[in-house]
Amino acid sequence: QVQLVESGGGLVQAGGFLRVSCAASGFTFSLYAMGWFRQAPGKEREFVGGINWNGGSTYYADSVKGRFTISRDNAKNTVYLQMNSLKPEDTAIYYCAKDKRIAGTSIRTGSKEYEYWGRGTQVTVSS
Repeated sequence: QVQLVESGGGLVQAGGFLRVSCAASGFTFSLYAMGWFRQAPGKEREFVGGINWNGGSTYYADSVKGRFTISRDNAKNTVYLQMNSLKPEDTAIYYCAKDKRIAGTSIRTGSKEYEYWGRGTQVTVSS
């Protein structure tokens, strides 16, 4: 069955960096775009960024653009979220998700466009 397992979260000071990973299994990873979302306490889940099936295209929310970078290694069935210049408002649980479409050319931002989710990894940024 499809499994997405995030790892690499933790506690970091403002201005610091973290890299979170998402290991995928149970499907042909290289055929699907992947997305990263986050949910802060008391807030709705929001799109952070996404990467298309071959890694040739990425798209980011304005709130993280220029600070976060998404990459993927299709040989390792893993997608990464590199987070630099972290701010306290980046504190959230971070989730990876699999797009419903095969080899989609665009990166979709709506959570309804994704069909499988990991359990998330906590990222806490202290001020």
